[in-house]
Amino acid sequence: MTQLRSWAVLFAIVICSTLACAQQDKSKRPSPPGSAGCKFADGKTVHIDYSRPSMKGRKIYGGLVPYDKEWRTGANEATTFVANTNLDVGGAKVTAGSYTLFTVPSQKQWTLIISKKTGEWGIPYPGKREDLARVPMRSEELSTPVEQFTISFERTAPEACTLRLDWEATRAEVSVRETK
Repeated sequence: MTQLRSWAVLFAIVICSTLACAQQDKSKRPSPPGSAGCKFADGKTVHIDYSRPSMKGRKIYGGLVPYDKEWRTGANEATTFVANTNLDVGGAKVTAGSYTLFTVPSQKQWTLIISKKTGEWGIPYPGKREDLARVPMRSEELSTPVEQFTISFERTAPEACTLRLDWEATRAEVSVRETK
């Protein structure tokens, strides 16, 4: 009987360990991890880690993601924005460091929020008192819908990139420029 209990305990430990490992494998989540980065001519970088939700037939902007409210800009953990150089993001001065990104989607113009608060889950939005900057983003309609939320950078000059957010039929973008 004691041996049976030992086997039952061992089996329970193995099952719990397996479940814990599966939870740690973020690639198996419904909104898997993604990353984007821009490397400037001098080797300095800006890097974003985020989670990539899918449309799955849902209305995204003005539906799942309400207009004119702060949005976590992805899913799961908060979207991180890490720069090892000083930046100008859409006209806002951002010193080298770690930040969290939020956005305010709108039918007319988006706003990028760079928050000083880091290390939190994606919601709730920590509030304006934690904002480093709020900058306007250009937005446009895409000709082809994007199923899975995607953040990317396009290098536009040796010291500049365009940060892009694509999902559903919308692209929002802002200039990110290294400053010295």
